[in-house]
Amino acid sequence: MPLYEHTFLARQDISAQQADALTEHFKGVLEANGGKVTKVENWGLRTAAYKIQKNRKAHYIFMNVDAPSAALAEMERQMRIHEDVLRNMTIRVDALEEGPSAMMKKSDRDDRGDRGDRGPRRDRDDRPPRRERTETPAGDA
Repeated sequence: MPLYEHTFLARQDISAQQADALTEHFKGVLEANGGKVTKVENWGLRTAAYKIQKNRKAHYIFMNVDAPSAALAEMERQMRIHEDVLRNMTIRVDALEEGPSAMMKKSDRDDRGDRGDRGPRRDRDDRPPRRERTETPAGDA
């Protein structure tokens, strides 16, 4: 069967338990149609890049899916109807990743101090002093 990575965004108004119940519902839809979900990650309530239907935040849920295309189409159809689902995206992949996704890796989030090839960040004390601005009277020139 084809392999997919599926991510959907649920409204910010629902609780974390309701988001988990929503995930279980869609997981049940896939399993009823001959598919299976190999991994589910709840990325939590996160700020969206832009407002979606007047929602600034959303619950992000990620699933690795091994299902026929008909099962996936039925799940996506039900997601379009459901009022708590803001967006969804499915990507077909050649192989499913084992272990945590990039969003769940703790080490990636802690490397904020690393600036790559730009070198370390200069502190405020390392800055050159600002030049004072001198004003000349309008009559003196």
